[in-house]
Amino acid sequence: MRFTALPAPLPRGVRSARPQDYDRIAPLLDAWWGRPILEALPRLFLDHFHASSLVAEHPDGALRGFLIGFASPSQPAEAYIHFVGIAPSERGSGLGRVLYETFFEAARTAGRTMVSAVTSPVNTPSIAFHAALGFEVSSPVAGYNGPGHDLVTFRRRL
Repeated sequence: MRFTALPAPLPRGVRSARPQDYDRIAPLLDAWWGRPILEALPRLFLDHFHASSLVAEHPDGALRGFLIGFASPSQPAEAYIHFVGIAPSERGSGLGRVLYETFFEAARTAGRTMVSAVTSPVNTPSIAFHAALGFEVSSPVAGYNGPGHDLVTFRRRL
């Protein structure tokens, strides 16, 4: 089963991403993370996976958050969340959970039974968030993204 679109209706203030959203998201990344992170989200993710990704906005159009995810083309039971960003003013509001649950439903509907993701070991808020959502959290995997680039992996059954 294909995973090319999100379920309808989407939660209020949440919509499918569009390729042009990259130009709104990119300038915010380093500020939202408090460190250089832009290179972790190349434009290609919104060019090629926008139909399975989400954007959350205020009624005035201001960006609240986003989730970039897709169905794995190589692992037929798996969906992957590549990048999630929540505006600092929205953290703790439940928006992250809304985006993840919406993505989980789309993955389930497409016949996917597992969702995975990764993060840097220094991103302790992300590690805690994923654990609270029921993800299995690994210890840092040495060299996951090449020498000196350790990452923590997350897996959650749907």
